[in-house]
Amino acid sequence: MSAVGVIFSNIHDENIPELSRQRTMGSLPYGGRYRLIDFALSNLVNSGVTTVGIITKNNYQSLMDHLGSGKDWDLARKTGGLILLPPYGAIDNGGLYRNRLEALREITGFLTHRNEDYVILCDCDGVYRMDFSEIISYHEEKQADITLVCHNEKISNSTRYTVVKADDNGRITDIKVNEKVKGADRFFSNITIINRSFLISLINDAVVHGYKSFSEDILRRNIKSLKLFAYDFCGYHATIDSLSSYFQHNMELLDKSIRDELFGNRDIYTKVRDSAPSKYGEMSSIQNSLISDGCIVEGEVENSILFRGVKVGKGTVVKNSIIMQDTVIGENVNLNCVITDKNVVIRDRRVLSGCEEQPYFLAKGTMI
Repeated sequence: MSAVGVIFSNIHDENIPELSRQRTMGSLPYGGRYRLIDFALSNLVNSGVTTVGIITKNNYQSLMDHLGSGKDWDLARKTGGLILLPPYGAIDNGGLYRNRLEALREITGFLTHRNEDYVILCDCDGVYRMDFSEIISYHEEKQADITLVCHNEKISNSTRYTVVKADDNGRITDIKVNEKVKGADRFFSNITIINRSFLISLINDAVVHGYKSFSEDILRRNIKSLKLFAYDFCGYHATIDSLSSYFQHNMELLDKSIRDELFGNRDIYTKVRDSAPSKYGEMSSIQNSLISDGCIVEGEVENSILFRGVKVGKGTVVKNSIIMQDTVIGENVNLNCVITDKNVVIRDRRVLSGCEEQPYFLAKGTMI
């Protein structure tokens, strides 16, 4: 398989403004020690992809700090490897790109100078473990022009998705962009397989015709003229598109069967930090929780996820919550359905409570 990976780190920032004000979607902390970009990046590396371009837009200092040279993903290479693709500001209005098609237009030079056969386009809004070599084999078997990776999911809260319809052979017959959906359906997972030279020609054609949308002007417009196929991914796939879905899918990691499926046979790599082991006080109590390195827990933690360096004081009860890195929780505090960003300080005797649909959120650096 000869493929180059392209990851959009910013495309879905507006979905979770609470957590993406100071970072990209790709650098959003997840599961106690990961960032969302780790899943797309690790899947590409585990599938044999050795060159990955990361498209950035703004607020990507945190992302650069996390990725570094790419050595933690075995992408620190003399040829290829991890390549950051910052915005060029070459759009007609003089500003930064506004959508996926304009972002692709900005990296045409990067794509032109590669020699791989295929391009794998990924977003950072999904949590999954996927073998892209199997999808490329499917793409070649169907002699497809474009293959969209889809997943079947039951949506409990009405939200907007890209819904894909296909015939019995897998050929796409309809694409509904930003469809308001509630219930079970086949959704586009924002992963696309396409021939590299063909993608360049599509981008150039879009430029001369003044097209603005990849989904509308390239995919929907060409359903009949191009061979578009859907690949149904049957494994665990979580789409992060709101604060409530971020909370829900983090909580799903407390289920051992989901952890085994997501982190089992193939590793999900992340930046290595040499933190000290966590410490637990004599009166501490931990139930069904994920506790990362460097934590000090002297209270009670139940059904929660603690990132690195979190401190939980005596007499404190933390339930159904996500506590990010270096948060300090004082004594006799009671938290339920709370999300704290990094470096939050919660003083003694505070009581904070949200609910699963609307967790209580504390922004980075807050003291309360």
